[in-house]
Amino acid sequence: MQSIFKPKFFSLFRGGYTKNQLQSDILAGIIVGIVALPLAIAFAIASGVSPERGLITAIVAGFLVSILGGSRVQIGGPTGAFVVIVFGIVEQHGIDGLIISTFMAGIFLIAFGLLRLGAVIKFIPHPLVVGFTSGIAVIIFSTQIKEFFGLTIAKVPSPFIEKWGAYFSNLSSINLYALAIAVGTVLIAVHTKRLIKRIPGSFIAIILMTIVAMLLPAGSVDTIGSVYGELPTTISLSLPHINLGSLSQYVAPAFTIALLGAIESLLSAVVADGMISGNHRSNTELIGQGIANVASSLFGGIPATGAIARTATNVKNGGRTPVAGIVHAITLLLIVLFFGKWAIQIPLACLAGILVVVAYNMSEWRSFYSILKGSRYDIVVLLATFFLTVLVDLTVAIQVGMVLAALLFMQRMASASHVVAADSDIDALEDYSDLPKGIDVYEIKGPFFFAAAQKYRETLKNFGRKADVLILRMRFVPFIDSTGIHNFKDTVKYLHSINVKLILSGVQPAVKEELEKAQIDTLIGKNNICSSYNEAKTVAMDTVEKQLKETKE
Repeated sequence: MQSIFKPKFFSLFRGGYTKNQLQSDILAGIIVGIVALPLAIAFAIASGVSPERGLITAIVAGFLVSILGGSRVQIGGPTGAFVVIVFGIVEQHGIDGLIISTFMAGIFLIAFGLLRLGAVIKFIPHPLVVGFTSGIAVIIFSTQIKEFFGLTIAKVPSPFIEKWGAYFSNLSSINLYALAIAVGTVLIAVHTKRLIKRIPGSFIAIILMTIVAMLLPAGSVDTIGSVYGELPTTISLSLPHINLGSLSQYVAPAFTIALLGAIESLLSAVVADGMISGNHRSNTELIGQGIANVASSLFGGIPATGAIARTATNVKNGGRTPVAGIVHAITLLLIVLFFGKWAIQIPLACLAGILVVVAYNMSEWRSFYSILKGSRYDIVVLLATFFLTVLVDLTVAIQVGMVLAALLFMQRMASASHVVAADSDIDALEDYSDLPKGIDVYEIKGPFFFAAAQKYRETLKNFGRKADVLILRMRFVPFIDSTGIHNFKDTVKYLHSINVKLILSGVQPAVKEELEKAQIDTLIGKNNICSSYNEAKTVAMDTVEKQLKETKE
């Protein structure tokens, strides 16, 4: 357990911690806390929950991710990736269902870390990640149209197509005040960073647009206070009502939250490593994220993970240790306790503008376009995941995307795996011209697994009909699975039935162990499994010579 769970915070002071670094971490933490304020509120509202739940998540989870995580600079909190999942869970199961799902997701994440799956999760295909990330960006954008244009719609439909139908049906209700605030927010958020490096554009936009909204006639635009009321000034435990008989219905959404949280937190940690030339501890990070989600749920928060944009902001402003993340959480807590009455004046159109910018930034359209110019296999995974995310459900998109990616990968591996005549290999170092008639040499290239096993069996049977002794080189076979074993055994029996001797050459230790377990070594003859081609050649020539003697006699 100790070797798996080693939070970076507790090894912070071993290498020394200077006063200058403390000052840099405090400044970076305050700036990131200011950046996180509008995002935490906006992500909560977009997810269909009240604004304070986003703030609670940023405070509780953000604090614990920094204390217990495996990255020096990771900033944890609610992110856009969870908006779609959370919104769906709240609609179907209510707030209690969301809290239970978040708690279970935390347990899953802890289990991922304890099982050392931190490295495995990194192997999730890039097209799948881009597909669902781009899909989430489209959905976030589509959920903000009502507030962006100030449309008067009693209830916006959840399905994507119906949602846009409702928007177009209510275009006549556009609120020009709200539209002006939203557009102003986008322009300020995008362009002020060129002029002011330290203060985030989104924070500047919130200050200016909130002042504008307060100067407008009362009721001109919706604000956090007019829609959601006062923000709580305390944080307390919020335990849901749990029906043990219905827990199974939360497994799928909880697993989706955990998988998505794991992917995003590790991606964020990898990005941060590149920025600070560091190395995160992936399994520790997963355990830390899991504990943070469990705690967030107990205080009524929503799912949390590593936030790439806020982590990058932390690094760019001098944050180099978990202290910056802790200060970020404390900054948010102080804002909630002492400035909540001002936060409720923020117009929803301003938050919509911020989320439109977030959606654009997370859309990864450049990566999307790049993949569309690449392999058709990657294109299939990308488009399937993207359209399923947008039109069906993120859980379904990830499940189908993973299965599809695995199937296409196996197809590609099977296509790349083949049996060739050894003398046709232009890169071969051995000379096969001195082999007597009756000895043929073939080579298997690629794993002997179920996707290629049938092809191998048919090919070897065809080759076997042409020879008296068949040398099969297996130096490029890294592994063999149970289907490969079954088909190989069938091939060996067939070759025996037509009096063809089979000799194996260059069998790797792992493959040889599997052959011995299946007793194929006995079937072939232990002396006919050779460590090198020269040894196999000697055995083959002795076998042919013996056959000639028997024929003469």
